[in-house]
Amino acid sequence: ALPTRATLDFQLAHAEARDAVEERLDADRLFDELTARGLTAVRVKSAARDRRSFLMRPDLGRKLDDDSRQHLKAFAGDYDLSFVIAEGLSARAIARHALPVLERALQSLCQTSWKIAPIVLAEQGRVALGDDIGEMLGARLVAVFIGERPGLSSPDSMGVYLTFAPRLGRTDAERNCLSNIRPQGLPYADAARKLAYLCNEARRRQLTGVDLKDEADMLPSGELRAIDAKS
Repeated sequence: ALPTRATLDFQLAHAEARDAVEERLDADRLFDELTARGLTAVRVKSAARDRRSFLMRPDLGRKLDDDSRQHLKAFAGDYDLSFVIAEGLSARAIARHALPVLERALQSLCQTSWKIAPIVLAEQGRVALGDDIGEMLGARLVAVFIGERPGLSSPDSMGVYLTFAPRLGRTDAERNCLSNIRPQGLPYADAARKLAYLCNEARRRQLTGVDLKDEADMLPSGELRAIDAKS
C-alpha cells in the first residue's frame, strides 16, 4: 500500500486535473487584457453550446457556430498569420500562459514584415477550430494556443499548434506542435523563440507538419534574428 502522504498527493493531483478540465475560461477578462495591450481581438464560439457538449462531442469544438461565422466575416482580409486562443481542456493553462507567450512571439515577429490578423478568442474550441478560423480570415498560417489535457503533475500545460494554409480537413500530421508550455516545462521565452522560428520557416518553405522540424535550438546565438530578417 502507498504511504498516506503519497495517497493524499495523488488524490490532490487527480482533483486538480479534473477541475482543470471542467473549469470555464474567464473570456471577458482575457479579452480585456488583450485590448488593454493595444491588440485587436475578436470573440467567437464553437458549435459546442456548453462544457458538457464540448467534452462529449469533440466534433462540435472543431467548427464555429453560425453567429460566430457571420461575425468573423467582417474581419476577413489578407493575413500572414492568425493567432487563435482557445481553452481546450485546460482553461487554467490559457489564463496563466497565453498572454506571456503571445506578447513575446509578437515582439519577435514584429521585427519583420508579418501581417497579423486580429487575435481570435474562441470559447469551447479544439485545435482544428483554428483551421475554420484561419480559412475564414484569409490567413496563410494559423497558430492555436490551447489548454492541453491535464496530467497528474501538470494541470496547466499549454500547447501551440501551427498550421500552414489552414482549411477544414487538415490533419495533425500537417501541424507543428509546441507542448507543455509553462514555467515548470517549456519556458515562455523558449516557446516564443521556437514559435517565431517555425513561423518564419513555414512561410519560407510553404508548409508545416512532419516535413518541418524545429531546429531553433541548433542555431548559434543571434542567428534567429538574421533568419527573420530574410523571411
